[in-house]
Amino acid sequence: MMKTYKILIFILVLFAAFAALAVFFPEDGVKVGEVTFRFPSVEEILAGGSDDNDSLKIAEIATIRERDSLLTTLKDTVAFYETVVSTQEGRFYFPDDDIHFFYDLYKMFSSAKAQNRIVRILHYGDSQIEMDRISSNLREYLQGRFGGGGPGLMPAIQTIPSVSVYQRSTENYTAYMVYGDGARTHDRSYGIMAKSYRMNGANTFSATASSNPLAKEGVKAFSDVTLLFVNKGGRFSATLSSRKAGYSEPQQSDVKGVQTFSWHLDSAVKNFSISLSGNADIYGIFADNGAGVSVDNIPLRGCSGTIFTQINDSLMRQSLQQLDVGLIILQFGGNFMPCIYSQKAVDSYKEKIVSQIQYFKRACPSAKILFIGPSDMAKMVKGHMDSYPFLEETVQALKEAAVENGAAFWDMFSVMGGRQSMIAWHNNGLAGADYIHFTPKGAEKIGNILSDSFGALFDFYDAEAALKRESEDF
Repeated sequence: MMKTYKILIFILVLFAAFAALAVFFPEDGVKVGEVTFRFPSVEEILAGGSDDNDSLKIAEIATIRERDSLLTTLKDTVAFYETVVSTQEGRFYFPDDDIHFFYDLYKMFSSAKAQNRIVRILHYGDSQIEMDRISSNLREYLQGRFGGGGPGLMPAIQTIPSVSVYQRSTENYTAYMVYGDGARTHDRSYGIMAKSYRMNGANTFSATASSNPLAKEGVKAFSDVTLLFVNKGGRFSATLSSRKAGYSEPQQSDVKGVQTFSWHLDSAVKNFSISLSGNADIYGIFADNGAGVSVDNIPLRGCSGTIFTQINDSLMRQSLQQLDVGLIILQFGGNFMPCIYSQKAVDSYKEKIVSQIQYFKRACPSAKILFIGPSDMAKMVKGHMDSYPFLEETVQALKEAAVENGAAFWDMFSVMGGRQSMIAWHNNGLAGADYIHFTPKGAEKIGNILSDSFGALFDFYDAEAALKRESEDF
């Protein structure tokens, strides 16, 4: 039988060993594989059971772990979106690869409702955006996220129908256009739509919400109407009326120059008309619905995007100053492709586009600029359908023209699938028989991809902001 003193010695040695472990065992524990081993401190051993202070410590540790978990999750989210917006096929290309290029624009959108402002996007493009195509998808997304409504900018006379709004006008105007078959002016006073409608007498304009099934719901009501014009001399007046809102008091101007008349209705209406009188150039009518974002569709059929420098610089600058423009989109290239047969022609076109970007940067320094390159285009080449020669080189040159001059670039050619993708789009009902223009279904697809590209980028900004807030709270 074991002696009693030996049992006592064994117990004392055991306690000494535990005490040594309590003193020398690392506070953070020892990690073996995925398992971490920890040992209580001397104070914890001597204290015995838990008291209120221990409970507080345990709750504090739980809170820290919860915060650490949240920060880790947010960091993972930011990393995920950063990868998406930097590598996805529909990503934007930025000057100096600055992924935060649109951050100030995003802040403008986010604060628009609280500040009771309408932030405008001017979407210029060729016939690919006629009838409000592509613009309408971007408008629907942005207004759904940041507020706003209505179809935005309309010309005094709509020569190309829009699915988003019906409009009518008397035609006591002389139309001037900087491109196409329209008349030219000696003073280059064409306005923000690259056209102007000169009147001397009386005219009327009316707009009605569209019943076209392709029209988005957000464009079918108007509460804010703005007339952009230049008073050419004498008294110019405008009166807005609506079957629901009645008549407004006439707004009048005796001062020459670029001006706006604005009407804010107490409730949204489905139709309105404006009676005009005097000597003026009419540059556009804006129909919006509340604070938020407005996307103005400005199609220039047959235009290659090289005409803006022919518009009077001072006139453009003063016109844009009357508006709250956050983004200018230039979507061009397709109409120049039939003229490109050499790298020299590509380089020449690039130089022309550079001058257009610089023109808008001078005219509206506070606005961001996005250039959208041409789609794939196909024609018969040596007995079979193939993409236009020098299309890839043109896309690359336009990308360089944008990012080297302080604008972002969106590569529609690559988004479609690159070379010969137009053939596949045509075969699937997404492009017309000319292998150039999208069908409504194809334009809807492109518009949604563009909207998703903005959505991913803004989600990235949201995640970054959330991570910053949580980090500052610690």
